[in-house]
Amino acid sequence: MTSSLALQKKRSDRFRILLVLFLATTPTLIFSQADTEVFLLDLVSTTQEVDRSEIRNLSQNPGYDNQPSFYNDSLVLFSSTRNGQTDVLAYTLSDHGKVWKTDTPGGGEYSPTRIPGSEDFSAIRLDEDGKQLLYMYDWKTGKSKPILKDLKVGYHLWYSPELLVSAVLVDDRMDLVVSHLKSDTHYTFQKNVGRSLLRIPHTQLVSFVNREGGKSELKSVDPVSGATEVITDLPPGVQDVCWLMDGRVLAGSGSTLWQFYPGISDEWTVFRNLPEDEVEGITRMATHYATGVLLFVAEIPLNRKQEP
Repeated sequence: MTSSLALQKKRSDRFRILLVLFLATTPTLIFSQADTEVFLLDLVSTTQEVDRSEIRNLSQNPGYDNQPSFYNDSLVLFSSTRNGQTDVLAYTLSDHGKVWKTDTPGGGEYSPTRIPGSEDFSAIRLDEDGKQLLYMYDWKTGKSKPILKDLKVGYHLWYSPELLVSAVLVDDRMDLVVSHLKSDTHYTFQKNVGRSLLRIPHTQLVSFVNREGGKSELKSVDPVSGATEVITDLPPGVQDVCWLMDGRVLAGSGSTLWQFYPGISDEWTVFRNLPEDEVEGITRMATHYATGVLLFVAEIPLNRKQEP
């Protein structure tokens, strides 16, 4: 018991004094090609101290694997590197099946997301010539067409089939833009935002990260009215969050998942400690509203990579 508490205190202290600064988001760095993997963790069956056997590596692929999302209860989409390019991979949780959904010579797809009310999905395509647009992809044929032709979208969230919330690259920053697709109108509600755009459970609101004045705040926005509110400050170095259905928000730092309960708690506390010899540098996350399964992106520690 004492050693467990000491470990938790050590991680908590390290978390509190972490002084990692955010890197400025620029068009050339919007999709950095780190050697990352996509992992799965069943939150229902794990306790605070997670065993290595409870973490499942879905990608198991040298190179860049990132931006996972749930297509449905049993199918996951994420960006994955093959043959020197980044394509969209569909992964079936039940039988570990893998199917490539895009193959774009001279370009790569990122942040694949199912379009509500449709079998098709959207993804951001970054071409070798620097062109970066949001496209729709036909689920059956893979054919694509631009959704927003005049906006350089970095990250996006479907609020409804006709309402899109995006982090759009403008000069050396990203701005929060709400697009009404039928009328082809676009409204900027916040400047200097991060990449994490999420629906807040049981509300009509979207959360985003505002990065200004040397700190990062988690905020909410009503995409219809544009009204925004501050939820909480984010821990230093954290860019990505996700929401649980009970209203908690999660953030990753190192090999630890932290939780914050708006309206109930006033500080971040430990949610899950993942084994440090298995994963490090947790970033992008996604949860499924019904199954309690968490997808997350992290790197494999160097000493693990060198194991025979």
